[in-house]
Amino acid sequence: MKKLLLLLFSIIAFTQLKTAKADEIIVPPDTVKVGVYFISLHDIDFRQKEYTVRFWLWFRYKNKAFDFAKNVEVPNAKSIENTDNYTDTANGEVFTLMKMKCVMKESWEVQNYPFDKQQLEIHIENSQFDSRSLIFVADTVGEHFDPALTIAGWNISNIIEKTGLQTYETTFGDLTLKEAKSSYASFKVDVFIDRNAWGLFFKLFLCMYVSFFISYMCFFIHADSMESRFGLSVGSLFAAVGNKYIIDSILPESSTFTLVDSLHAFTFIAILGTIILSVYSLKLANENQLERANQLDHKAARIMLITYLLLNIIFILKAIFF
Repeated sequence: MKKLLLLLFSIIAFTQLKTAKADEIIVPPDTVKVGVYFISLHDIDFRQKEYTVRFWLWFRYKNKAFDFAKNVEVPNAKSIENTDNYTDTANGEVFTLMKMKCVMKESWEVQNYPFDKQQLEIHIENSQFDSRSLIFVADTVGEHFDPALTIAGWNISNIIEKTGLQTYETTFGDLTLKEAKSSYASFKVDVFIDRNAWGLFFKLFLCMYVSFFISYMCFFIHADSMESRFGLSVGSLFAAVGNKYIIDSILPESSTFTLVDSLHAFTFIAILGTIILSVYSLKLANENQLERANQLDHKAARIMLITYLLLNIIFILKAIFF
């Protein structure tokens, strides 16, 4: 009898131990193959920090509960519009194809504007299932954008797809999580674009350079022609300031000193220098030192032009190549 009870106890203990070990087994997440194909990228707005993108997005997976047609999430989008949906099942796999239109948020890099290069990131997640249930694998077969895709004033230099995990420092109310954080499968697409800058550069800065050269002409006006020299310089200064305000109106606020700020600062300082030298030249003329005033104008004209052009070239080349 004792042997029978001992055997029964052993069987129960073994069964409980096996059940406990089974509970500890971690079920691996399902793999979801995801791909993207861009149709258009437009309405790039630096002031509003946004742009609009349209693309095809597809998923291949086995777990029908995922339902990407309803649960796809683009965290860095202002608005999402799912215009077309197609779902099919074959060989035990679910294939979902969606046509997306998103207005994306973007923190533009304006340090080297208009010679700037931008990195646009599109971030895809499943809003219902975390990384315990699914992981993404990129579908890298074929091209990622339409060869006919053009962005006014820009060139697409590269597109890179990345998969990984996006961690949030919250459980989103999930009581099954032991730590105050949760991870979701992440599919990120980085679109690198370069600006066709020279046409825009001359369009933006032509007024500024004209202002400088009008002010620069003061050095070739007779030293005692006070009204002509000061009129040209002050008018040029107002034109340069107006040009700066126009460019600032199309750019986002920036705490850094950008190329736009630097070039305008050089122009403001050059015009101010012209005014100061004109005052001193007039003083010499009033003291009957015309020859000395003329020598000052000629020498200042050479130094001013060389310094201004050299600073502009250095900063422009730095913006282009560094």
